Amino acid sequence: MGLTKTEAFSQTQNELATLSKALGHPARIAILQFLAQRKVCVCGDIVDELPLSQSTVSQHLKELKNAGLVKGDIEGPSVCYCIDEKAWAKAQQVLQQLFDSYQPDKCC
Repeated sequence: MGLTKTEAFSQTQNELATLSKALGHPARIAILQFLAQRKVCVCGDIVDELPLSQSTVSQHLKELKNAGLVKGDIEGPSVCYCIDEKAWAKAQQVLQQLFDSYQPDKCC
């Protein structure tokens, strides 16, 4: 297998790709919506909200954390998750730039 050659693309393109991968599963969208609605750190409640096992939810949270969209703090035996506000704003900016780059009057 070849390398992904991410260095051949701009930082913004790489950020958008990482963000898109993190948003590429409906369970992750559901987790983000749940955390955004709560507006506080959540410990353990996420599994109760989704029709998924604890291990599957943990994997999705790991992907979201790797993308920087959520942050987690270990409190005793559990991990509490919440939206990373800085990363959330950056994600909004990167996505908005992509949508703003479309010029409908120049389309074929």
